Parts: sequence; C-alpha cells; structure tokens
Amino acid sequence: MRLPFLLGNSVDEKNIKLILAYDGGRYHGWQRQKDKLTIQGIIEEKIQIMVEKPIKLIASGRTDAGVHAFSQVCNFLTISKIGPEAIKRGLNSLLPDDIFVKDAEYVLPEFHARYSTRSKTYEYRILNREAPDIFLRNYLWHIRMSLDKEKMAKSLVSLVGRHDFSCFRSSGSGNTNAVRSITRAELHDPEDGHFRFVIEADGFLRHMVRNIVGTVVEVGLNKISIDRFREILASRDRRLAGKMAPPQGLYLMDVLYG
Repeated sequence: MRLPFLLGNSVDEKNIKLILAYDGGRYHGWQRQKDKLTIQGIIEEKIQIMVEKPIKLIASGRTDAGVHAFSQVCNFLTISKIGPEAIKRGLNSLLPDDIFVKDAEYVLPEFHARYSTRSKTYEYRILNREAPDIFLRNYLWHIRMSLDKEKMAKSLVSLVGRHDFSCFRSSGSGNTNAVRSITRAELHDPEDGHFRFVIEADGFLRHMVRNIVGTVVEVGLNKISIDRFREILASRDRRLAGKMAPPQGLYLMDVLYG
C-alpha cells in the first residue's frame, strides 16, 4: 500500500523498512567501516545501485563482528519510485548468499528502526558436550566441561526487571545510561547438550548479552555462586563479571515496535 509521505526536504521522499537475515561470520559487524566488509556497507552499496542515489541504512542496533541475525530491522529514505517488493527482489538478486531480505514495506514517516524500538530479543547458543559439532562450530560456543543448567537458569532470574547493567557493559560504549529493563531471561535445553539463552529487553549495552552469558557460564562451571552473580549485578563493576562469550553463538532474533 502506498502511503502519503512528507519526509526530509521532499514530499516525494519515502521511508522503506527492511527485515534482514544474515550470517555474520565473514563480516566486521553491521556498521560501515572504511576498507572492511560490513553488513551495512554491502547493503547500502546494492541499494544505491538500484535507486541511483546515496542512501543511509538505519538499523535497530549494530551487531558485532561474527554475530548473526534472524530478523534485523532497518529503514532508509529514498525518492526512488521503485516499490518495496521490487527493492526486495532486486536486493536478493544482488546480495551475497549470506544476506537475505525477508520483507520490505513502506512505513510511516516517523518510523526509525533504532529509536522506534520497543524491545529486542537475542539468543545465545552453546553446545555442552565432549564431542564438537564441526558443522556448527561457527554458530555456537562449544564448552566441553559439564554445565549446571539449573544454577544457570536460577542466575538468569536475577536479571529480570529494571537494573543498572554497567557490570555487563564493555568499554567503548557510547551509552552513558546503563539502566535497561529485561523482560525475559531464560535457558532452554532442548536436547544433546544444546543450550539456548533467550534474553529480551528494551535495549542492550555494548556486548551486554555476551558478557551476561560469559558470567552465567561461570555459575554453570561452579566458579562463582548464584549469590555472587547477584552481587556482581549490584556492583555495577565490569571487572567483577566473567569473560565475554565469543560472538559466533549470538543471534538477533526479533525486534518489536510499539
């Protein structure tokens, strides 16, 4: 459906929303970087081929190098008359096989992929058994030592609610306010040592999920207690938390808008 648009400096400017899936294994993260292959960089390049004008792609959040996405949401402004469905088909013919446009549509002028977000859900995957899965080695964290799933699940409960998550924020973050609200923090253990951490929040700090998972794993390895985990959360001190989990086990699963 075509909507009336009044964006930027032109009444002809349209706002197009994309939903993407990608394998982040060979990319230096989402954000465009000079002389480096990034998700944003390559998609912008392909869109510009189609609309014949420079565009800026805005994402719901910047995934790190090696991190994957099932449903990354982004948007861009254009005066092109090429419709969303044609944009989707064209991009999927131009993009490499590890990036796929799942959907494209016109959205209202005020829609902003980052600032309109209500919540995001990340999933982190761990294989906990002696034998590795060589076919999934780039898509999970393989831990050979036995993990106590009950203790890990109990420690996750402490995260639910509104807290200052400074202890799980990596240096270099541009966020001055470390307070976030986590609405869901769960551990799923479907079969054969495959663990899935699912965390939903109204926003995330730099490396927040990976730092949480790394610390929860220390609970699972009996290196720290559940009470100690709670003390770390209350401390707001990154130095007390565990090491950061590797990137290949992390997935952006869903982005919700109000």
